[in-house]
Amino acid sequence: MAHTQTAPATQLKPLGNRVLVRRLAAEEKLKGGIILPDTAKKKQEQAEVVAIGTGKKDKNGALIPMPVKIGDVILMEKYSGQEVTLNDEEFVILRADDIIAIVEK
Repeated sequence: MAHTQTAPATQLKPLGNRVLVRRLAAEEKLKGGIILPDTAKKKQEQAEVVAIGTGKKDKNGALIPMPVKIGDVILMEKYSGQEVTLNDEEFVILRADDIIAIVEK
């Protein structure tokens, strides 16, 4: 049986094909030195994977492995997932299907 992978700092364990991510900080300064106020910053679509579920099962009951691992930086759909706050830190829980890409370093 597969186990849920969870970073030690979190107390949330995503179920099934869900992923817990932490949005990466938005750029505060534009090219040319213009500084954006908090109200003008858009939600960042890049996030770091903090915890993953076990994956989902196909029609035959076989487990489909998760496409990401803890520590991956991903691009996600702008308005996907459920925002949650834990210990004054904001996270997003989303389905693996809402992940657009893995950012290669």
